[in-house]
Amino acid sequence: MSDKRAADGVAHLETAAKEMIEAARAFLDVAEEVVGDPRTVEGLLSALTSLAERVTPGRADDGDSGSGLEHIDLE
Repeated sequence: MSDKRAADGVAHLETAAKEMIEAARAFLDVAEEVVGDPRTVEGLLSALTSLAERVTPGRADDGDSGSGLEHIDLE
């Protein structure tokens, strides 16, 4: 392996590490805004609850959940 190729590899890794640091900073900025605004937290929790209700299949005796999934007891 040549020294130039090794140096190029290190340079690419350094660039990637800097990009990851910038991405983490951006994520933390958004997280800080979410934590600082109770309405945003409430909206986020509402959205997550709605998503969980859509992807969680209902029980067979609950009637038609509208999800297109059917729970079948194997016992």
